[in-house]
Amino acid sequence: MTLTSDAPRRLESYACGAWVAGTGKGQVLTDASTGDAVAVIDAAGLDTAAMLEHARSRGGRALRAMTYHQRAGLLKELAKVLMDAKEEFYALSSATGATRTDGWIDIEGGIGTLFAYSSMGRRQLPNTRLLIDGEPEVLSKDGSFAGQHILSPLKGVAIHINAYNFPCWGMLEKLAPTWLAGMPAIVKPASQTAYLTELMVRRIIDSGLLPDGALQLVSGSIGSMLDHVTAQDVVTFTGSASTGRMLRSHPEIIANSVRFTMEADSLNASVLGPDAVPGTEEFDLFVREVVREMTVKSGQKCTAIRRVIVPEAVSEAVIKAIGEKLAKTTIGDPRAEGVRMGPLASLAQRDEVRARIRELRAEAELAFGTPEAVDPLAGDPDKGAFQAPVLLHCADPLNASIVHGVEAFGPVATVMPYRSTDEAIELAARGEGSLVASVFTNDGAFAREAVLGLAPWHGRVLIGNRTTAKSSTGHGSPLPQMIHGGPGRAGGGEEMGGLRGVHHFLQRTAVQGSADMLTAVAGKWVRGSATRGGNTHPFRKSLAELEIGDTLVTGTRTVTLEDIEHFAEFTGDTFYAHMDEAAARANPFFEGRVAHGYYIVSIAAGLFVQPDPGPVLANYGVDALRFLTPVYPGDTLQVSLTCKEINPREGADYGEVRWDTTVTNQRSEVVAQYDVLTMVARSWPMAA
Repeated sequence: MTLTSDAPRRLESYACGAWVAGTGKGQVLTDASTGDAVAVIDAAGLDTAAMLEHARSRGGRALRAMTYHQRAGLLKELAKVLMDAKEEFYALSSATGATRTDGWIDIEGGIGTLFAYSSMGRRQLPNTRLLIDGEPEVLSKDGSFAGQHILSPLKGVAIHINAYNFPCWGMLEKLAPTWLAGMPAIVKPASQTAYLTELMVRRIIDSGLLPDGALQLVSGSIGSMLDHVTAQDVVTFTGSASTGRMLRSHPEIIANSVRFTMEADSLNASVLGPDAVPGTEEFDLFVREVVREMTVKSGQKCTAIRRVIVPEAVSEAVIKAIGEKLAKTTIGDPRAEGVRMGPLASLAQRDEVRARIRELRAEAELAFGTPEAVDPLAGDPDKGAFQAPVLLHCADPLNASIVHGVEAFGPVATVMPYRSTDEAIELAARGEGSLVASVFTNDGAFAREAVLGLAPWHGRVLIGNRTTAKSSTGHGSPLPQMIHGGPGRAGGGEEMGGLRGVHHFLQRTAVQGSADMLTAVAGKWVRGSATRGGNTHPFRKSLAELEIGDTLVTGTRTVTLEDIEHFAEFTGDTFYAHMDEAAARANPFFEGRVAHGYYIVSIAAGLFVQPDPGPVLANYGVDALRFLTPVYPGDTLQVSLTCKEINPREGADYGEVRWDTTVTNQRSEVVAQYDVLTMVARSWPMAA
């Protein structure tokens, strides 16, 4: 794919299974450093209603037919394809103004999110098409009526409207949980850097891995698409709060209660703890982090540090240290060797940043940098959108408003002094909701007070100190396992966050009925539903033979005082309740010496385990273990073991089986209850 200033390529949309050129004149997109034409973007003439229908009828149907493990495998294969093509993405990414480091966050960070969700799907989700949410709820005294929450994929399409600053990551971090949930997606990137998104989508489509309709692309205006959304659709938006509010108030989104997630403006703060004085590791880490957040992606990050909140006594030292590091930042075309910070995305964006700096200077003085100057090494200031870093200082932030409400979306931050912990928290909260705050301290008491104060106003709080200096991903790095979003000004949304992100594309439904019906619907045995005995021990059954509800009721075993004392001596567990009759009777829970809980679990295993080599390959854990009734010498125990859940692993010759295990005494009282987890062969004997 060759792009030249003489013949910029016209970007295309991918709609209804085909690449489609717009019918209008289009908008010329330029290189952020040179001003040369890179591409022309235009989506005029797209049939957006047909795109939605194609996604719902083709893409959604195909994705929902797959299991969670199959969709997780799809994410992994796509990630591998994109990783193989990464140098192609890096080459084009430089036109956006991104350095190699900036591109790594966007390109490999986005691909890494696909890998992460693939791993989560295979490790944390069952190999089914339906998710169970929580344990069953008994709704009647006799247990004949119960309820179970389930999660099922919505039958619509996810429309992802993304910002210009992360044309790859911004798309992939949304697609990963969308596809894992079983929903198709339509991606609408911001026009300025859409040429990089379009290239990545081309490589995804070229892979042939996706079902038809699982992914479509709008290169240009989204047009009338939102006029056709339904209650089964989802809309996500990343960008300015004003645009987000406009989209959120669309009549069809309101009328159909369409799920809408917004990630918007965010005046993120970083707080330096009182203990982190000059000379401490935390002070140095703080300064380094502020400079990094000001210069990576030229400060064009929704998570960048905008407000630098520091103890009043060290504000001058902080300004001096930040200024010294900023002075070493080389600015220029990211393709040139030695450049650490590229331009902003466009000349229009540079004009916007400079206008916001002028607003901020009404309440803050210039502490470092010259807002209108351009380093001569940076290139032609009339063609390249270069902006030098600017550090401001607001001496009285408690009586200011502009510095807490205006965001210069570039390499700009404002230092604000505080006099107490409460004041630091109040200053951070003046941002009226942010994606992230960070606290740099080695004082646990300050960290606790600061986090509790910051949490209601922030989607994420990072604590930085010497312990995590080498391992922390930093203030501005959203991770797939943690939520990305924030309250108030930040949009009120949550993205990623591990499986929380997947749940956004699923419908939670409460199913009520008999235990037998709930078992049939959920594919997971509910206590009280039918069981099946038989002559074959359940442990002798492979996955091909085993069925939900297969049950073994064991023989019995009587617990003796000698058993208890032997177990105590053998294990070293001589807790008084097992060894001292008088002390045990003085305990409000016991009538005398009792058996060890783990002894009960051990003899239960002895009662239900079938010892021969066979389909059960390993025991890999116990879940939800509870001891409900004390066991005394002379009590006789029995076990009921029921196949509760069967989860074959995709592409493996074994799967996971969960067994409901109930231990009772001679009075039919439940002594212990738990789930035993085993690995079981698909067939037995296993293939060589």
